[in-house]
Amino acid sequence: MEFNVTTLEGKDAGKVSLSDAIFGLDPRQDILARMVRWQLAKKQQGTHKAKGRSEVARTGSKMYKQKGTGRARHHSARAPQFRGGGKAHGPVVRSHEHDLPKKVRALALRHALSAKLKAEELIIIDQVVAAEAKTKVVAGTLATLGLTNALIIGGSELDNNFKLAAQNIPNIDVLPVQGINVYDILRRGKLVLSKAAVEALEERFK
Repeated sequence: MEFNVTTLEGKDAGKVSLSDAIFGLDPRQDILARMVRWQLAKKQQGTHKAKGRSEVARTGSKMYKQKGTGRARHHSARAPQFRGGGKAHGPVVRSHEHDLPKKVRALALRHALSAKLKAEELIIIDQVVAAEAKTKVVAGTLATLGLTNALIIGGSELDNNFKLAAQNIPNIDVLPVQGINVYDILRRGKLVLSKAAVEALEERFK
């Protein structure tokens, strides 16, 4: 399919051909949900930890004698029911990561790209460059395109001026094409691809 290309200043820059195998799919919510869940689980540190009864610093001796007190039978003050005791079934350091087939991950990225095109939230620009690393200038340029919440994907090498200027703008993310991912695509309103990014994606899924 043919898609219009613009410049950062909003001027027409011709057309580009998009592959139906990447941008023309009917998006499936279940695949996208599986991918986002996989990404977020992989991102979790898993460093949460609570001390069990064998780890708390309390005496392990019997609290009081077994019989004759009229009270319940107890042994250690480390038991979970006592203040200062160990946590029963508390969180432990672990990995939250789970498996997701590589083919499903690749399919999810294509569905995310197709979802943006179908929702008319895809913009293709000729190149992602800035003459100087000035946040005010780049923010004004993006505002002319109506980009207040967007993910911008450049080529394999990002223009350093644009990257430095854009990193201070709220709700604007800039990534090289090899860093493109489903979670970042879906969490931002608009998806902005450079022509170099489109070519790299089509080469990747060839």
